[in-house]
Amino acid sequence: MIGSTYSGQQGARAYQRLPLFVSTILLVLLASHSVDLLAQAREAGQQTGSLTGIVIDPFGSRVPRARVTLATDQGVGAADTTTADGSFTFTALAPGLYQIAVMADGFEPFSSMPVYVARGERTTLEATLRIGPLEQAVVVTAAAQDIPQSQTGAPITVIDARTLEISRAPTVLDALRAVPGTSVSQTGVRGGTASLFVRGGAGNFNKVLVDDVPVNDIGGAFDFAQLSTTGIDRIEVLRQTNSVMYGTDALAGVIAMTTRRGQTRRPEITYSADGGNLGTVATDGGIGGIVKRFDYFSEYSYFRTDNDLPNNRFRNGTYAGRFGVALGSRTDVSGTIRRADTRYGSPGAFDLYGIADDSSQKNEVTYASVSTRSQITNRWQTAVRFGISDQTLRYVNPAPTGEPFDPFGFGANYLGRPVTLRDATGATVSGRPILDFGGTYPSRFASRSTRRLVAGDTSYRVASSFSVSAGARYEREQAFGDPAGDATETRNNGGAFVEGRWTLRQRHYVTAGLGIEHNTVFGEVATPRLSIASYLRRRQTGGVTDTKLVFNAGTGIKAPSVFQAQSSLFELVKNTSTADGIEPIGPERSRSVDVGVEQGMAGGLARARIAYFRNSFRDLIEFLSPSALVRAGVPGAVANASGFGAYINAQSYRAQGLEASIESAPVRELRVTASYTYLDAEVTRAFSASASMNPVFPGVAIGAFSPLVGARPFRRPTHSGSVVVLVTPRRTEIALSASLVGKRDDSTFLTDQFFGNSLLLPNHDLAAAYQKIDLSAAYVFHPRLRGYMRIDNLFDRDYEEAFGYPALPLTARVGVRLVLGGSGSIH
Repeated sequence: MIGSTYSGQQGARAYQRLPLFVSTILLVLLASHSVDLLAQAREAGQQTGSLTGIVIDPFGSRVPRARVTLATDQGVGAADTTTADGSFTFTALAPGLYQIAVMADGFEPFSSMPVYVARGERTTLEATLRIGPLEQAVVVTAAAQDIPQSQTGAPITVIDARTLEISRAPTVLDALRAVPGTSVSQTGVRGGTASLFVRGGAGNFNKVLVDDVPVNDIGGAFDFAQLSTTGIDRIEVLRQTNSVMYGTDALAGVIAMTTRRGQTRRPEITYSADGGNLGTVATDGGIGGIVKRFDYFSEYSYFRTDNDLPNNRFRNGTYAGRFGVALGSRTDVSGTIRRADTRYGSPGAFDLYGIADDSSQKNEVTYASVSTRSQITNRWQTAVRFGISDQTLRYVNPAPTGEPFDPFGFGANYLGRPVTLRDATGATVSGRPILDFGGTYPSRFASRSTRRLVAGDTSYRVASSFSVSAGARYEREQAFGDPAGDATETRNNGGAFVEGRWTLRQRHYVTAGLGIEHNTVFGEVATPRLSIASYLRRRQTGGVTDTKLVFNAGTGIKAPSVFQAQSSLFELVKNTSTADGIEPIGPERSRSVDVGVEQGMAGGLARARIAYFRNSFRDLIEFLSPSALVRAGVPGAVANASGFGAYINAQSYRAQGLEASIESAPVRELRVTASYTYLDAEVTRAFSASASMNPVFPGVAIGAFSPLVGARPFRRPTHSGSVVVLVTPRRTEIALSASLVGKRDDSTFLTDQFFGNSLLLPNHDLAAAYQKIDLSAAYVFHPRLRGYMRIDNLFDRDYEEAFGYPALPLTARVGVRLVLGGSGSIH
């Protein structure tokens, strides 16, 4: 029987068992934090503290004879040299902020973040050096504990604050275009609904996190068009499932964003303003710094543009803040908040209708978190997080748009203007599609969804080569049909995980984990994951440096949306005589495998990666009519009892391909990254995708609303790539980025004025290939003042990321940025 693998009784028993287990783990973690905080309150009355640590290379080996310099808010202080085991110690330190700088032969210079040394306590630091100027970042999405990229096999891209600053990308979506293995689809220009496809996965197959808070809508959807880069310090993209750590929605990837922290002793105040064509105006102001054991950061931005179509204005006001405090030297508490208010005039698919709709939408989102991290001992650390996500959407269509047309006497529908549509192969159709259907106007839609999260994890280093982590999470999801009314759906979900990390001979790094997820809708599911990084050769002087083999495998799950669950076959027939044997709707599932090799070159000045990936997505949820339900194996009496149809787990497809990338920094002032992805994706099972026929194309089966079996999923290009060039000579900053996207299958999704198929084009290669090139440049007139410009779509190419939706024309902005106060470090 199509559906969940868990019966209703099994789901009820799971509901009773797992929340108790999760609650127990969370109480233990909270208790460990309470013990630590009490220890802080009872700290001894000693007048000085100490700072100790170790210096390691990218592979985790200790670095002896490294020169470590201590800096305070009074200037450069003491110096030390690491011992044979790579350790250093500074004692008799007055309470305050400190940084260390590390120099070692054959490695890049290292500077730590400011840390607070408390009275009578010892603070510990770990300095990971890198070989060559290429960044090997510490990553947070690959494992339960932060680890260097060099010690994980997971395919991860990190976009750091410096790259965001130089490129001046106004939205996170712009920054993500350069990530290997991904493609972007936006229904129109600035503000139009935007999706990210990771290695062939759908747009709602990614877990999206802001400061560790899940921000997906219930069911996985997330609109990147509303998310600006305001206050973002880094973006991390994991191009593989990780439901072990993150539970539902992480079928294809994880996108995690982190808010900046204040880092300077003197307050740093920033202000920028720019303007350009299409009525574009942007302003941004921020302040950040450190006061003793407290750090603070706040930034507000406002962006507006009229775009280039009627009824297409977009407004975005975003506030981002982060506030932290060091409780002694062992516990860090940090709170974040992000609030965005956007408004968008929605003209619809202008190229399909020849006329702009008069609809509009308003979005309000609030993300907030409080997290604590404690280093209880040198071997044991814990973390507890509380988070909320609140999202409200209001959509209104004031009046029908187009020419009324009533050929059957049942009431008028409204037609767009006569149009001729052309696909990438040159095929054309002409006619007038239905733009708005008859009904009651103004037509309004409003919704709200919320998440409440409490999570905790703990990590313990059993030995120098083995660490173990465990954690649990509890989430309360609620959906509101009326944003001011009562919840229409409430889900109490939870999960727990355990993960082990092994290091063998400083050459082989293994991470293995198992997650158990409980969801109110489908019960319990287990999700394993394995990641291996193995070095055939370590760093050597001269040209070739290291050769790293990687292997990743895991499974992922995604919960159904509220509407899918409420309109599922089980819910529609559970109170009928035909309900026997019908099971609740189950999770959508994925299985991913990634095998590749990374090669360091030119003494650390370049790094290349090539990988083969294969993702299979199964038990995908689709709406089936009664006849399609029967084809899917549902008994006829049950299918007829559903009325007009129901949602079940019935669809599947696979996506495999090759992903290649190279990053190079031949000189300090130049950094180049390039990537290419070949994607072979195919629908392997679908019962809703019945073939439609357009007499203009005899013998060609067309999927009107979804791809047919054997075809490619819509809007996933077979060939895609990107190039990013960053040039920073002296007073100049230049960023040139190019997105290269091949032809894609798609549909016009149109019904002609007689409800026929005459406006359908063949799905194959419907959308043409395109190249989008953006340029950003700045000149530093003074360390406190710089002028800048950004040009989107530099060559003003006409292109469509989604068929029928015109994309961004050439848009140029010119402005200035002013910085007051602050400094590059705490002194």
